[in-house]
Amino acid sequence: MIERSSETLIALRRIVHALETNARSMARASNLTQAQLLVLLEIAQHGQEMPRDIARALGVGQATITLQIDKLEARGLVRRERRLADRRAIWVILTDAGRELLDQIPDPLHQRFTERFQTLAPWEQTLLLSVTQRLGSLFDAEDAPAFPQPEPGASKPADTA
Repeated sequence: MIERSSETLIALRRIVHALETNARSMARASNLTQAQLLVLLEIAQHGQEMPRDIARALGVGQATITLQIDKLEARGLVRRERRLADRRAIWVILTDAGRELLDQIPDPLHQRFTERFQTLAPWEQTLLLSVTQRLGSLFDAEDAPAFPQPEPGASKPADTA
């Protein structure tokens, strides 16, 4: 009989495989990096959002988000607009081209996960979050980047340079 630790690692490897397969599929379909896709999807949920809120939602620093927004804006997928109430603050807004791109890419795994997760009872959501955070600590992953990092020498979409 397989030990529980081995069974747990097998289950985690399957999850990682599903995430990586989905990320590659989406990257091929959109010619964006996974980080850019995550930012685009986060903006799409709200139509417009402030960079600090995007960073908070994705668990990364604002400098990281600014770099991704710059790349998305250069491709015409988002635009920046000053807020009327506070001219120092900026909205990041999904463009029609950004919306069209999202409509063309495969259904993102995290969207399906979110929809299914939200149907769970609150205690189940809390339990899964707790277990996932605990697994992260067992792997010393608390400070790991939230965005996948490209492997040295790996091919990247043309717009990531």
